[in-house]
Amino acid sequence: KKGIDAEVGRRRRDDTRIQIRKAKREEGLQKRRAMKSTQEVSGTVESTVIASNSSVPSTHTAKAYGVADIPMLFGMLQHNDTSSNEVLTAVQGFRKMLSVEQSPPVQQVLNSGAVPLFVKLLESTNNKVQFEAAWALTNVASTDFTRTVVEFGAVPMLVQLLLSADSNVREQCAWCLGNIAGDSPDLRDLVLSQGALNPLLMNISNPANNSLLCNAVWALSNFCRGKPAPSHNDVAPAIPLLAKILEMNNREALVDACWALSYLSDGDDARIEAVVSQGVVPNIVALLSNDSNSILTPAVRILGNFVSGNDSQTQAVIDAGVLQHVHHLLTSPKKAIRKETCWLLSNIAAGNSNQISQLMHSAKDMHLIVEAVRGAEWEVRKEATWIVSNIATGGTDHHIHYLVELGAIDALCSVLDVADARITLVVLDAIEKILKVGMACDRDYVGFVDECDGLDKIEGLQQHENTQVYEKVISIIETYFGIEENEDENILPTVEGNNFAFGAPVKTEEMRNGEGAMQQQPLQPFNFTY
Repeated sequence: KKGIDAEVGRRRRDDTRIQIRKAKREEGLQKRRAMKSTQEVSGTVESTVIASNSSVPSTHTAKAYGVADIPMLFGMLQHNDTSSNEVLTAVQGFRKMLSVEQSPPVQQVLNSGAVPLFVKLLESTNNKVQFEAAWALTNVASTDFTRTVVEFGAVPMLVQLLLSADSNVREQCAWCLGNIAGDSPDLRDLVLSQGALNPLLMNISNPANNSLLCNAVWALSNFCRGKPAPSHNDVAPAIPLLAKILEMNNREALVDACWALSYLSDGDDARIEAVVSQGVVPNIVALLSNDSNSILTPAVRILGNFVSGNDSQTQAVIDAGVLQHVHHLLTSPKKAIRKETCWLLSNIAAGNSNQISQLMHSAKDMHLIVEAVRGAEWEVRKEATWIVSNIATGGTDHHIHYLVELGAIDALCSVLDVADARITLVVLDAIEKILKVGMACDRDYVGFVDECDGLDKIEGLQQHENTQVYEKVISIIETYFGIEENEDENILPTVEGNNFAFGAPVKTEEMRNGEGAMQQQPLQPFNFTY
């Protein structure tokens, strides 16, 4: 690997992980509440209750339950026969309360002691009761009380019911397990340790309906999500099935499958290879022509993970045609897409010389990158800076000359005053390499740095609190901006007190502003044509 060094040039996603831990992320909700309407389930549960339960008036089952009804419903829930219609009515009433859109009374339901009874009802011989109990638990698990569901022992039964003969029960249990796994890495690992993956995969490979497929794939994405990542052995069986979903004409399942693959490929070369080896690269690259951000974002992230691997994995992405989509992605109105694209390209720029040449083949794309370094939003600008720096530090002399023609020196110098020590070091490394090549090839890149006020910014960094920045700045100044002896051999000594001092006079602020005697002819501007 080329670039700043083997570890820095190719960067994993550690820098941006915190930014994507939001309540509602770009990839969708980490947890989902089951908000189906009565009409949507009328054919499976509620209409059946009304038709078969002569002792329960239809107006009772159709009413909107509130907190005041909790004692009455709790009493009905304690019926000895868990398959009875009375129990079904009670658990359905709780479920309705937990499904309201605004401020569901979760705490009040918990305080009533109903949740352990919901868990017990998962063992009912009545599929309708199981369904309603799983639904109620799903909505509790979608809140901050997820662990309560786990502590009452719901996970083993939910896993078992993934093999239920009733597809509605299977779907609701998959949904609930997805919420539990999405809560935290330790609960995700608990769900996996209970053997939930294989029965979930069975529902995905042979779904009873589209709704079950989509909810199961979403749950699977939560099985794969989180840091620290799940054990590769625990989730590896999902990869071939996820690869097949990429070929389906199912947008909802496709989006969640892409996010799952982005989690699974976020790691070392072995994790990346486990996904790449399934032949998914061409299909994912093809998704880049899609106009939907919900598909583009995970697709770019997957490919960014791939090119953070070894040169062979990077080349597979290039060979699949990823660079043909760069202009479309870099001109996206969505900042996250542009940021992820620049991150992807920075890892290609950390590849071998041939890969850098392929990246630089499009003048239009390179102009967009340099302009992003100069003035894009900070998240995008930072990633674009990595692209240029990786090319400069790992590329050939020809690559560096081309960067200079594109205006990279001015763009890089514009980043020197940002309050980010790591990026400052990255820029200084790039400038140092450019100056080194310029000196070796007898090109006045030193003058370019001076003309764009880069020298003033570099000198200003001598006061930087970061020791590495300070040492790098001193090295650059002494190596490339010092005064050569043969130019100063006739300088007369000056008197400082009772001592003689030899050497060039220090350039004062007045001299920089044109008020002193030491004036240099301005450098002729470089012709940025190519």
